[in-house]
Amino acid sequence: MTLGFSSVVGLPPMTVPLDEYVQAPGRAFAPFSATHHTVTGHVVEFDGDRAALPAHVRAEHRGPEERAGGGPDRWLVVGFYDNEAVRTPHGWRLSSVRLTATHQENAHLPGPAPVT
Repeated sequence: MTLGFSSVVGLPPMTVPLDEYVQAPGRAFAPFSATHHTVTGHVVEFDGDRAALPAHVRAEHRGPEERAGGGPDRWLVVGFYDNEAVRTPHGWRLSSVRLTATHQENAHLPGPAPVT
């Protein structure tokens, strides 16, 4: 599976096994006290055994307090997903997940806590 989150974490797109991707959100969001992701406006566009799955996203993340340093503790990401899926013998499976952030607030919060 290809992951593209460079607009929010600055890493280039990468290919990872699907089972690794399934585990990744738990690790990525562990430092936050709460998260709320709203994904809307889903459209599925079929092209044979491939499908495009665009959608809008608004994701709010609270904390970590150590990283906020007494300032705002909400990391807001607004944008859209351009996901893709392929038909396999086991049904449809995601093959690509790409997030494009069009707006962020407090983008410093997902990094490691500052050393004091």
